[in-house]
Parts: sequence; structure tokens; C-alpha cells
Amino acid sequence: MRNYEVMFVVKPTLEDEATLKVLANMKKVLEDMKAVIKSEKNMGRRELAYEVKGFKNGNYFLLEVEATPEAVSEFDRVANINEDVIRHIVVRVEE
Repeated sequence: MRNYEVMFVVKPTLEDEATLKVLANMKKVLEDMKAVIKSEKNMGRRELAYEVKGFKNGNYFLLEVEATPEAVSEFDRVANINEDVIRHIVVRVEE
């Protein structure tokens, strides 16, 4: 298992309840693959550096996880499919 930081941006047009549901679904993807979520941070709505898929703002979430490369690949696959996630990045944390 390796340590990763996972950040993703959710559409700003979603209601708070729907945004939290997207967060729960993305966490479930990792947990189903036996990843351990060490911490999660809701960074709130922020302005994007540039327009992404027609949006100038987004709701940012940061997760620190301990996961296998397969779990990260599955997260990446699901994030690309999910229309409510407008951008995401996974970075391996060196120890």
C-alpha cells in the first residue's frame, strides 16, 4: 500500500446534498478497493485558474489515502466517467 493525495473538483451547480453524495461515492470507490482514507478535507468553493467544462468555480475536496495502485486506477477511471467531477488529480506521496 502506498500513500496518495487525491484532489477532485465537483461542479458548482450541484446542491450541497448532491455534492456530498458525489464525495461519498468517490470515497466508496476507494474503500471498495480496500484503500484506507486517512483524512478528508472539504476545501469549499474556489475559483478555477481557468475555465473547465464551462465552469469558472468548483467545490474542491482533498483526500489523503493509503491505497494500492489498482485502487488509484479505479478511482481515476470512475472520476473520468462521473459527469459531476470536472477535474481530478492523484499524486503519490513520497515518504
